Amino acid sequence: MKIIKKHTVTEDIESIVRAADYIIENCSFFETKSAVKKAIKKQRILIDGKICLTGTHIKKGQIIELLENNNKTGKVFKLKLAVIYEDDFIAVINKPPGISVSGNYFKTIQNTLSFNLKKTNLEDALEIPLPVHRLDNQTSGLLLIAKTRTARVNLGKQFEEKNIQKKYNAVVIGTPDKKGIINFPVDGKNALTRYELVKTEKSLRNRHLSLINLYPLTGRTHQLRIHCKQSGFPILGDKLYKDDLPVFKGKGLFLSATEISFYHPETKKYMNLSIPYPQKFDKIIEKEKQRYFRKKNNQNFI
Repeated sequence: MKIIKKHTVTEDIESIVRAADYIIENCSFFETKSAVKKAIKKQRILIDGKICLTGTHIKKGQIIELLENNNKTGKVFKLKLAVIYEDDFIAVINKPPGISVSGNYFKTIQNTLSFNLKKTNLEDALEIPLPVHRLDNQTSGLLLIAKTRTARVNLGKQFEEKNIQKKYNAVVIGTPDKKGIINFPVDGKNALTRYELVKTEKSLRNRHLSLINLYPLTGRTHQLRIHCKQSGFPILGDKLYKDDLPVFKGKGLFLSATEISFYHPETKKYMNLSIPYPQKFDKIIEKEKQRYFRKKNNQNFI
């Protein structure tokens, strides 16, 4: 089998150290100790050319090698994605609506990444690229991907320290103020969202439809959907938080992540990436506007 990673033990080992403990602390092979143990069990790790066992101890001067995994059981979901940015460390893709980011099933964004992204040969490369945050199944837009272990740790820390900023666009039912801060707890935890009104139009079915910018200042599950509903302007197409308001069948959720800003985990350069909101947002607003005025004009004529 092909050797894909190599590490030389250069430091003095003062006490008896098992291979699994040393590898997880000093080698960029895997992210968890359980993954190291699994690789040892599958005989994918060599110490000085010999198969590493669970009881193998590490000494100075030894060469640790990782063999290619020729027994991968995971299948690749061959769905073409729009790749907005990519280098050896990270990528940003445009997630389509209706597909989960990850989970215990085949058709996920995570299972499409090796089909869409270039393989990196860096020493701490992840076996497969991994998303570093989530978007709801029905939400479209920008999703940040790590291709190396270092990038994943760094970006995870940036999320924890709120150094990553995101902007969403949504079509909502109602007439929000021009701008505001939504401050309602979500699942008992503090949650903040800033919003800006872009435009409002009449709607025959919903009285008014509005296009807004949303800026989550915290990252709670379903935060934007819950905050919009609690504020009196639920997101169009939200079947979970809509009460008895009508839903446009087959149109999905009108929520998209359209901008993300962060520091590149390797170069430290400030990155700002954006995409236009989906065309269906303007189309549904314009269609409802025309239906409203057509109905009004017919009534005036009669």
